[in-house]
Amino acid sequence: MSLKQYVTLGRSGLRVSPLALGTMTFGTEWGWGSEPAVARQVFDGYIEQGGNFIDTADGYTNGKSEELLGHFIAERGLRERLVLATKFTFNADPANPNAGGNGRKNIYRALEGSLRRLKTDYIDLYWMHVWDMVTPVEEILSTMNDLVRAGKIRHFGFSDVPAWYVARAQTLAEKEGKERLIGLQLEYSLIERNIEREHIPVAQELGIGLCPWSPLGGGFLTGKYRREGNTGRGEGRLDAAKFSQLTDRFTEHNWRVSDALLEVAKQLNKKPAQVALNWVARQPGITSTIIGASNIAQLQDNLNALEFTIPAELRKRLDDASAIERFHPYTFFEAGIQNRVRGENPVSAWAPAGRQPDASPEKSAEKAKANAAEK
Repeated sequence: MSLKQYVTLGRSGLRVSPLALGTMTFGTEWGWGSEPAVARQVFDGYIEQGGNFIDTADGYTNGKSEELLGHFIAERGLRERLVLATKFTFNADPANPNAGGNGRKNIYRALEGSLRRLKTDYIDLYWMHVWDMVTPVEEILSTMNDLVRAGKIRHFGFSDVPAWYVARAQTLAEKEGKERLIGLQLEYSLIERNIEREHIPVAQELGIGLCPWSPLGGGFLTGKYRREGNTGRGEGRLDAAKFSQLTDRFTEHNWRVSDALLEVAKQLNKKPAQVALNWVARQPGITSTIIGASNIAQLQDNLNALEFTIPAELRKRLDDASAIERFHPYTFFEAGIQNRVRGENPVSAWAPAGRQPDASPEKSAEKAKANAAEK
């Protein structure tokens, strides 16, 4: 697999690289990230190896990410070659309640700002960044449909939304003949696999491409953090105020995953980050995985993650260590109950372990005769 092995995103004709370049680190306005010169090196390095999928947002580094990208793209005349994606939702003016959210008024405001900063007159893929829990899905669909018809955007997708919301949106779009979602962007990694319950199945069923973000768990899966002494805590994004509200990475479950990852990486003679990224990129339903890089060396390491295959037995070790918790109603969709639904060995599906009754009447009769003879 390489950046030049382009894949179509969802049920569309839009061809993208299997790794997208995430640019949340372009700019230092958040207190961490890359200076413009370093960001330019990362951008050029990705493009020169055939990458064509660039992901940003109006809120990344307070708009600086979009500004830098607009400059880089225009300077090299790359606009038509690239698939440029950006996002809306987060509030740009706390004094104005309509300067955030997913209502039509804010979408138009946000889009005009992004087009200006990116120095372009259209966006290839426009993401709704976060479900705002307020705007009716019908309003978002009609707005996106109008923007596609006006030529302002080519396609749209959702990020960080409930699976039921995705299903409702796509079903309404199909029923009403409106433009459909082609992409779904969610967190996914060895330490965050919850989208396997609902989001991956709904994306596969409805023809939506999946673009995971944070495949390295915010940096936790890079190998620089250790259970003993918690070396590295406080560095980078994991303790940054903007991300501490999302999730605590330093949990017992995550340390177990880290231990397994380090063992597998050692056996493969690869860096932990490469193994973790490879695992995500090759999971069922995944179209293009979003990677980030603070420097050119880090970028190259991430791109090299596509150049090997994790053997089945080692992949199983990672799967087992990172398995998500089993709970209702998902236990009803597993083999035991589903065998009973299909009529496959239905009695034994309910029997306690070690007490599997004979399935056939003939064997049951033979067993009864044997018991009678013993008596």
